[in-house]
This record gives sequence, C-alpha cells and structure tokens, in this order.
Amino acid sequence: MTPGRPVPPPLAKPIDPAQPNDPSNPLDPVSDAAPAAEAGSLAGAWGAVSRESGLVPLTVARRAPKPDDVEIAIEFCGLCHSDVHATRGEWGGQAYPLVPGHEIVGTVSRIGADVTDFAIGDRVGVGCMVDSCRECDSCLDGLEQYCENGMTGTYGAKDRRNGDAITQGGYSSSIVVDRRYVLRVPASLDPAAVAPLLCAGVTTFSPLRHFDVGEGDVVGVVGLGGLGHMAVKLAKAMGAKVVVFTTSESKVAAALELGADEVVLSRDGEAMAAADRTVDLIIDTVAAPHDLNPFFRTLRVDGALFQLGLPSEAMPPVNPGALIRRRIAYAGSLIGGIAETQEMLDFCAEHGVVADIEMVTAAQLNEAYDRMVAGDVKYRFVLDTGTLQAAAEETDA
Repeated sequence: MTPGRPVPPPLAKPIDPAQPNDPSNPLDPVSDAAPAAEAGSLAGAWGAVSRESGLVPLTVARRAPKPDDVEIAIEFCGLCHSDVHATRGEWGGQAYPLVPGHEIVGTVSRIGADVTDFAIGDRVGVGCMVDSCRECDSCLDGLEQYCENGMTGTYGAKDRRNGDAITQGGYSSSIVVDRRYVLRVPASLDPAAVAPLLCAGVTTFSPLRHFDVGEGDVVGVVGLGGLGHMAVKLAKAMGAKVVVFTTSESKVAAALELGADEVVLSRDGEAMAAADRTVDLIIDTVAAPHDLNPFFRTLRVDGALFQLGLPSEAMPPVNPGALIRRRIAYAGSLIGGIAETQEMLDFCAEHGVVADIEMVTAAQLNEAYDRMVAGDVKYRFVLDTGTLQAAAEETDA
C-alpha cells in the first residue's frame, strides 16, 4: 500500500481563455453570441418544485449542442441519498424547480461540430459534475472534483459557461454536456448497474487507488450500504483482504455474499479488540455520527481511515493520541476526477464489477426516496427513464 498514488493525467488539455475570439472557447463572448446551428430541446423530467413537493413531472429546456457538446438520450439514472437531501432542502438554500440525478447512463443522440471522440449511438455516462474552471492546479492535475474555483455540479449549480442557468440532472429524458465531462461506458457492463458507479463507485475507488491497494493489503469497510457494498467489491477486485465492520448482525451474511473475507460486529468489544492492528486502510461510508476512535485502534502503523460519509451532525471528537502512536492518517475523499472515473469504469469492466441495484419507475420515485431514508435498499436504486412519460400521463389523469 503506497500513499499518494498519482492520479491519471487529465483527459484533455484545458482551453486557454486568454485566446480572443476562439470559437472553441465557451467563455468567449463572441462565440457565445453566435447563433446555434441547431435548436435546443425540451426534456421530460421528474423533480421538485419546493422542499415539500416531493418529485413531480416537469419539463426542462436543454440547450442546443455547442461545438464541444454531447447530447445524451438518458436510459438510466441512479438514485443517490444526496438527491434526497438536495430536493428536500436539507442542505441549505436551494433553487427550484430542481431535477436531481448525477449517475447518468445513456446513448449519444447529437454531437457538436468539434466533437471527434464520441459518435451518435455511443453508450456514455455523466457523473457528479459537468464542468470546472479548467485552469486551476487541481483541474490541470486531473482533479476537477477539487476545482479551486468550484466545480459545476450536474444539478442545482450555476452553469457559468451558459448564462448561470441552474443545471438540471438525470431524472430526465436527455441532457447536454461538454464532451470533457462525458465518460465511455464499457460495452461488457450492464448499463443500468453502471449508473451508481458514477458516484458510489468512483467515491470508493478513488481512495483505494490513492493508497495503491493490492495483494497483501487488508481493507476495512465501515457500513454496508450503497458506498460500502462498492468498497467491498472494488477492494476485493484489487486483491485485498476485506473486513467489514457493521453494527448489525443481519448484515453479516450479506457482507460475506458480496465477497468480504471477515465481518466484525463493531458493538462487540471483544471482536474489536481482536481486530487491533490488523487493518491497513479503512473506508468509512457511514453518514451518521459515530465514534471513530475504536476503528483507529484496528489500524496498523501508517494506516489510514478515509471518511466518505458526510454526517449532518457533529461527530464525537477524535483522540489525537490514537493517530500519533501509530502515525495514522485521518483523511477525506470526494468522488474522482474525469480521468480517474474513466479508469474506474475500465477497471470494473476488466473485473466484472457493477453495483447491486433495484430498478424503479418514475411513479415509484417518492416511495424510493422514503425507502432510502429508512435504509430499505440493497444496495442502490436506479431509475428507468423510459417510464418518465408514462408516469407523467398517469399523474395528469
């Protein structure tokens, strides 16, 4: 296990905004003012119109593809717990209407005049971001998720290259995205089960790759939900021994079925004591407040705990002595850059890794949200966008 593994290089050289009147530069006011060669379109969608509305049928406008744009006919979109927080206004002020969804898989339906790396009919994906500044050190290093000027989220964000329009996500029939933020979906993978890889998959893949996990390493996974089940699958595919920490006896069989080598009940003091100094890296996926200090004791010298879950309330304090005595690192990680996300998809194709999913229709979205809050999903919901129109007609009736 080697900390600090370099990320893959960026997929494309960023545009130089200093070049005036460059028609390929989306920041250029001259090119932005030029008439579009093709018309924009309307997309059927489901989203929220207020924090109390739940998800309802909507129509959203999609821009005509610019020279570097790709228009995607969406087939599937994963449901992420962050979608629930956003649409219900649980993360502060939110602009409505809001169409969520940042785990998008579909096929290319139109391309801009300068797009040469995608063709109509290609199966592609879009994850949690659709743009970034492309100029800061993070973007130039292929770490667009840490853009120092703020990445543009797939939904609920101001799209500064397109008149500050609020981005609308993948619970819709189509989307238009700059080619630099579009990913190739390997043909060997089930496209519906690929959708959650674009968030849950890369979120767990990135810290595993950062520490260059491989044969002989022991990876601990705290929590066995959407993120946790992907951490188990990916760590096993990398050759590691996987130990799942869970508070629930009901999760033991499920963890072993996913490929875990061992399951430790974290509420069992004796079991936790037996795990002392046995783990190299912990991926903590729990989004509720919990005490980390018992998990630090399971780490070896130079071990690390990566926090991926984002609790809405304060966590119990970390004991610095637990870190100091074994040179332990306590770190966080956020999704992955575009190149790393593509690397993750290609890795999953090589090893046959996809998410365990339950398909839902548009009419089942609100029920699925309630089930996510209750933890009643094994392990990710995916929306079949082919049901959007039928559900809207049923609602109108």
